[in-house]
Amino acid sequence: MNQKLFLKGGKCTTNCIVDRKMKSSRDKKFSAGGPGGMKKMSDYGKHLREKQIARFMAQITEAQFRRFFGKASKDKGKTGEALLRFLEVRLDNVVRRLGFAVSMKTSRQLVNHGHVRVNGRQVDIPSFLVKPGDTIGIDPKTAQTLAVRQGLEHADKSAPRPSFLSYDPASMTGKMVRWPDRGEVGINVDEQLIVEFYSK
Repeated sequence: MNQKLFLKGGKCTTNCIVDRKMKSSRDKKFSAGGPGGMKKMSDYGKHLREKQIARFMAQITEAQFRRFFGKASKDKGKTGEALLRFLEVRLDNVVRRLGFAVSMKTSRQLVNHGHVRVNGRQVDIPSFLVKPGDTIGIDPKTAQTLAVRQGLEHADKSAPRPSFLSYDPASMTGKMVRWPDRGEVGINVDEQLIVEFYSK
């Protein structure tokens, strides 16, 4: 199954693939194995692939991914689900899913440049974890830019907001109303394989 990275905004409905070398490996039992024909993917390869897909989709470094896994491992729930939940509620991803940006790259730029407010306060850390009850907004001047307006239009027409987020068009603010369910997480991987990868 091809995994979309949302690197190119609206084009990602068709074009953004996590890694073209791995694009057909998820649903295939075998992978290319050189002159000898076909060979079965190793268990290590399967575990590594899932971890890489999750990391690439979140667009974070290996060190950042390990830190999130460490935080997830201390969570009271299932480690794999906690990991994906933390990745989902990163501020840069929430900004994208609310529709303030059409891509992760643009949403991260908005955060890095200080255009995003959480509960009325400027937050310029993309990895900031949004919590239920937090309100997310954009600097009023930035909200009128073409990039933000295109993002909101895309969200209204082509990319429905997940139900764990609410959006008020009058104030142009969003709110995280609850933690996302597993099925609402945008990263489509087998999280248990990631847990096993780091447990080896």
